[in-house]
Amino acid sequence: MKRRDSSILYLVLGIYTLMINWHYNHNIIYLLLSYIFWPLYLIYELLTGGLSHGMWKEIPLSYFK
Repeated sequence: MKRRDSSILYLVLGIYTLMINWHYNHNIIYLLLSYIFWPLYLIYELLTGGLSHGMWKEIPLSYFK
């Protein structure tokens, strides 16, 4: 059961990272690269401030409007 919970979280964070990348770049090549290296891209966005000032919740909401 613990293994399944962690894999769902891994999938959700991967999809979240792809949404962030597409919001900022709109480039299919960058999207594929972030799909391969999504943990590094997510850490990069956190460290550079790409998700600050409420952008961490505004980006996913922009896809469902």
